[in-house]
Amino acid sequence: MRRSRKRSTLANRAIAASAALVLGGGGLLAVNVYASAGEGWYGWSREDRTRQQQSQPQTRNASLEASTIDCPEVADGLPRDMPDRARGEVDLELARIDNRITDAYQRLAQSREQMRQDPSFADNAILNPLKDERLASIGRIVTAIDRFTERPQGMERLAPCTLQADDNQGQAQQDQNQQGQDQQGQGRGQGQAGNGPVADDFVDIRNVQPNVQEPRRQRDASTGTFSTDCGRNENKKFNPDNVIVAPGVRNGAHHMHDYVGNQANDAFADNKDLARGRTTCRNQGDRSTYYWPVLRIQNGENDNDVNEDGGGRDQNVGRIQTPAEVTLDFEGSPVSKVTAMPRFLRIITGDAKAFTNGDANANASWSCTGFEDRQLKDKYPICPRGSEVVRTFKFQSCWDGRNTDSANHRTHVAFADDDGRCPQGFRAIPQLVQRIVYKVPPQATFAVDSFPEQLHKPITDHGDFINVFDRRLMDRMVKCINTGRTCT
Repeated sequence: MRRSRKRSTLANRAIAASAALVLGGGGLLAVNVYASAGEGWYGWSREDRTRQQQSQPQTRNASLEASTIDCPEVADGLPRDMPDRARGEVDLELARIDNRITDAYQRLAQSREQMRQDPSFADNAILNPLKDERLASIGRIVTAIDRFTERPQGMERLAPCTLQADDNQGQAQQDQNQQGQDQQGQGRGQGQAGNGPVADDFVDIRNVQPNVQEPRRQRDASTGTFSTDCGRNENKKFNPDNVIVAPGVRNGAHHMHDYVGNQANDAFADNKDLARGRTTCRNQGDRSTYYWPVLRIQNGENDNDVNEDGGGRDQNVGRIQTPAEVTLDFEGSPVSKVTAMPRFLRIITGDAKAFTNGDANANASWSCTGFEDRQLKDKYPICPRGSEVVRTFKFQSCWDGRNTDSANHRTHVAFADDDGRCPQGFRAIPQLVQRIVYKVPPQATFAVDSFPEQLHKPITDHGDFINVFDRRLMDRMVKCINTGRTCT
C-alpha cells in the first residue's frame, strides 16, 4: 500500500509556489522571468512579486491550476522479501510506470486550452488512461511475483493518480511567466522547460538559522575517515539511465546524471561490467560508481542535450555545470566500530520523487560555503558574493548484513537514529559523505535535473552509489576508520 504521510508545511508551501506549465497552443513556457539580463526570479523583491501577482487575472478552475501529476509509488507496495528471480521483470515494469507518468505529464503540459474548454478533459484524456496503463503494469508485477512466492494483495489500489493543484498563487505565477516571456521575446525562453524552479524555491542562506546537530561520540566510536579522489566529471560522462532503479532501460531516470568513478555505468551494466570498468578514481582499487542529477544554470542558453532524452525532451534545460569540487569521504559511527560493505552494495539516498511522494525519504542538503552549519531540505540557497553553492549527501550507514539490494532499493540499508545507533538487526558500515561545490554566477537561477513532473524541486535531489572497492582497499578503509586515522 502507499505510505500514508502528512505532507510537511514546507512541502505545502512548495506546492503553492509551483511553476506554470504551458502556453496556449501547447508551446513550452520559460522556467523563469528575467527582471534584467542575467537576473533570475529571485532578483525580484517580495513586494514586486506580490504587486505583479495581484495585477493578474486569476481562475478557480482546479484543472487549470494543476501543476503536476501525483501518483502513488508502486515500489512501496512490493513485498520486502520479493524473490530475486522476479526482480528483473518487476524493475522493467516499474520503469514503464515511470515512463507512463512522464508521458501523462507531457500531455498535461500541452492541454491547457482543452482543459479550459472541457473540465472533464484531464480525467478522460490523461488520468483515466494513465490509471489503466498503471493497472496493467501492476498486474504484470503481481503475476511475476506470484510465480515464485505468495501473491501480493491490494496493489491495484496504487493505480489511480491525481492532479496536484496550486492555489491562486500558482495561476497568478502562470500569467506572470506568460507576460515575462512576452516582454523578453521568444529568444530567451526557447530553451526553458516551463516546469520550475520558481521564486519560492530559493532562500537567502543568511536568513537560515544554524540547524546542524551531530550525535555525541561514545566510547566505542569509530572516528577515522577514508577519502577517495575520483575527480569532478571533467570528462563529462552523462546519461539519463539509472542502473539501480531501472536496469536495462534507456532513459530510466528521465534526467541527466553526472558520473565519477566507474566509467562502465549505463543502463545495461551488470556487476561483471562494473568490476572490469575503468575508473576515474586515483586509487585504482576503487571502481565504485558515484552519480547524481546534474545542476544547470537556467539563463536561456541550451546545452548539447536540448534535443535528447534526459535533457530537453524531458524538460531539463540550461547549461550543465561541472562541479568546482567533489569530495568523497567515508566516515565511522559515533557509537561503534564499522564493518566492511559487501561488494556491489547499492545505496540510493534521497528521493527523486519527493515533491509528490512527500519527504519521508528526502535527504537533500543544500547550503553555501561558509554557512554549512545551515542546511536546507526543500529550498535552493542564495549564497552571498564570494560564497559557493554546496550539495551534501550523507548516505545510509546501516546495512542488514545480508542483501546488496532490495525490492524498493531502500530496505536493505537504513539511517542511524539521532544518537547514531543502527536499527535492530542492522550493522554499522562506513558512511559515504559526498560534497559537491559549484561556482554559480551571482544571481543566476539554477536547478537540479528531475523527472518532468517533479518540477525541479530541490527536495528531489538524490545520490546513487554502488560499492566496487576491491577487498584489500575495503579492508584498509575499515581499519583506518576503526582506528581513528585519516587515510586516502
